[in-house]
Amino acid sequence: MENPIDIAKQVLKLEADSISHVLTQLDDNFQTAIDLIFKSKGRVLVLGIGKSGHIGKKIAATLASTGQPSFFIHPTEAVHGDLGMMVHGDICLMISHTGNTSELLDTIPAIKRFGLPIISITSNPDSRLARHSDIVLNTHVKQEACPFNLAPTNSTTVTLALGDAIAICLLKLRGFKQEHFAMRHPGGILGKRLLTKVCDVMITKDLPINREKDSFRDALATMTKGRQGVTIITDDNCRCVGILTDGDLRRALERYDKVSDITLGSIYTKNPRTISPDTLATEALKRMQDHKITSLVVLDEDRIVGIIHIHHLIEQGLY
Repeated sequence: MENPIDIAKQVLKLEADSISHVLTQLDDNFQTAIDLIFKSKGRVLVLGIGKSGHIGKKIAATLASTGQPSFFIHPTEAVHGDLGMMVHGDICLMISHTGNTSELLDTIPAIKRFGLPIISITSNPDSRLARHSDIVLNTHVKQEACPFNLAPTNSTTVTLALGDAIAICLLKLRGFKQEHFAMRHPGGILGKRLLTKVCDVMITKDLPINREKDSFRDALATMTKGRQGVTIITDDNCRCVGILTDGDLRRALERYDKVSDITLGSIYTKNPRTISPDTLATEALKRMQDHKITSLVVLDEDRIVGIIHIHHLIEQGLY
């Protein structure tokens, strides 16, 4: 009996090779398809049945989430009324490995009457579907990973990958940005990461703040009361000039024999890392990780408006 790991490696290798093979088949038809969708004012209607239908649903979802209005229509339901979803300006993206799937072909006369262009994704450029298509994207694969060459494996993988390529091309052409993505993903951890800003999680009340001229004991008392592990150091004009952290305290106690010898000005970190309240919380986390720190002072221009600690991000599930 073959080792499951060896089988898995064979399957992954075959599917990777199939994607590489389809890569060599990309031609001007792909560019034409992208231009057609990009310039269209309508939606992309994805049709497919069986495994192609499952892949089609994912492609439609990816297009919709990255800025291209799109939805999936089941071919059988289409000829029983769902064709009414189609409007002038839409584009049909039809998926069939063989290109001769009868349920899919049955929708073509009605689609033609609507005057909608058809882009087909098929491994058979000589198929009936291809002949009725305005643009054909060839996803021919030499074989399936299935040992009987029956179960759709390589063919569905390359179709899914090609769908991703279409979505990302359109995303870049449209200048689709992270904030646009956030608008379409308000739920779950992904939505939280894309929508939560520093101002949503920062501490604003009873901020731990000391003046440069304060004593070490004053700063220690402020840190203890503030319970943030830091105190912000300001000048006489209330502008942030530094920060004192737990780490600064430990290093100071190692250097000085007497607490009375410690002056605040000699131990705080000058020119601390700061961040704007409108910055995404995930960016705050990245800056903390990049600079190996646990807190950022939040400034609105030069005004201190808060402090954000890595624990605040952990509490929000953003870490």
